[in-house]
Amino acid sequence: MKLKQKPEDFSVKESYRFDQVPEGQYRVYMMDKQKLSTFDAINRLQERFGLRPGSISYCGLKDKQGRTEQLIAVDGKDIDVQDPDLRLKPLGRTDKALSARNTTSNRFAVTVRQVAERELNEVTLAASEVHRLGVVNYFDSQRFGSLKHGQGFIAKDLIRGDFEAALHNYFAVPSELDRTDDAKVKAFWRDNWGNWGERCPFDAGKKYFRIIKQLRQDPKDFVKAFLQIDSDYRAMLLFTYQSYLWNESARRLLQIILPRESLFPMPYQAGTVLHHRDAKLDVLEYLRRTTVPLLAPDTTFTDPKVEEAVKWVLGKEKLELAHLKIEEAPRLLYFKHEERALVVKPEKLVVGKPRPDELNRGSLKVNIAFTLPPGSYATLVVKRLFHFGVKKEEPDDVRPAPYLTEEERLERSTRPPPSNHKSGKPEKPATPEVRDLGYLARAREKKKTKHQNRMRNVK
Repeated sequence: MKLKQKPEDFSVKESYRFDQVPEGQYRVYMMDKQKLSTFDAINRLQERFGLRPGSISYCGLKDKQGRTEQLIAVDGKDIDVQDPDLRLKPLGRTDKALSARNTTSNRFAVTVRQVAERELNEVTLAASEVHRLGVVNYFDSQRFGSLKHGQGFIAKDLIRGDFEAALHNYFAVPSELDRTDDAKVKAFWRDNWGNWGERCPFDAGKKYFRIIKQLRQDPKDFVKAFLQIDSDYRAMLLFTYQSYLWNESARRLLQIILPRESLFPMPYQAGTVLHHRDAKLDVLEYLRRTTVPLLAPDTTFTDPKVEEAVKWVLGKEKLELAHLKIEEAPRLLYFKHEERALVVKPEKLVVGKPRPDELNRGSLKVNIAFTLPPGSYATLVVKRLFHFGVKKEEPDDVRPAPYLTEEERLERSTRPPPSNHKSGKPEKPATPEVRDLGYLARAREKKKTKHQNRMRNVK
């Protein structure tokens, strides 16, 4: 199974509502973008039209890989963009900034490629299961890009009060997967960490100008420097870790209420989630009505099973609810409690007839369409339908931080920021979520040698 081989393979259209106010200060647009994240698109608009940070509001984040339409509102200024990958269509004015409340649903059209003919019966069976059981409402891999790109859970640095580590992971850890100038900027500041007077030679470095300016004024105030990050993105950094805790809590809850034979695993960027393939009627009703909280210090529980699952996850993370607080900036960096449905049911699910796949010779492609409420992941629904073809999304040598050993986690959490005070040059930074690949290679070779020696002794 392959997804998003072409931008048009993944399309989403946002159903929306907003109050038309002819003299309202917010200009509302339908933003049509392709191969751009919501943050990338908004950053482009802000830079092109000289808009201040926070002047563009939106209902939610849309996938980078695909063609998506979503509502945005610009505070106090008319703008127009008709780029090949970013287009705006004016819809009117309103007197309030947009939020998730303005989205009613999202309609998805997805083309799944490289499907084998022998798999079609399994797709039909999975579609009937999804129609009857729904899908566990996990956050999918695109929520965890910071793990994919080696930055880790920056929220964990903030919880520890280590703002220098958080800042370093934010803009001084280049991703091996990133071929843009942003990776070059991050490599530059990795190599010049602490030397804030240096001038970054890449235009993409403008994105971090406010941070660098603050560090030049006060090189030791990493809290104030971190707060120069756009407020929406700061909130997303916290929400990423909240999402992981939610996924782990939902997974644990399924283990509590369902027998092992009713569950099957599915890998994703932050580890593995569990889905159910069957359940008794009373359990199904429980799953449909149950919510699991996005955790915050003020979270309370009414369901003892949910509480048990959450406490198990917090124990694994060596946390308590009271720890989910950023003491240095409580009004600007905070975890917000929210209930999220445990199970979501895709509406108007249509699985099209298989057709020859022009991109993968000898394979088929299948078009799928369905509607989801705001905040639910279409990719997760597709993976559930094609669960037999879902592969691990990262190399075996790369493990997210939650799956490091306790010794590794402790060592990395207390590791000082990467700098060599004698030379003024930074040491090679440790990437929190990626194990030393050289170490792994040596360990495998050592294990292989031991095995060969044992076999010789047996002979």
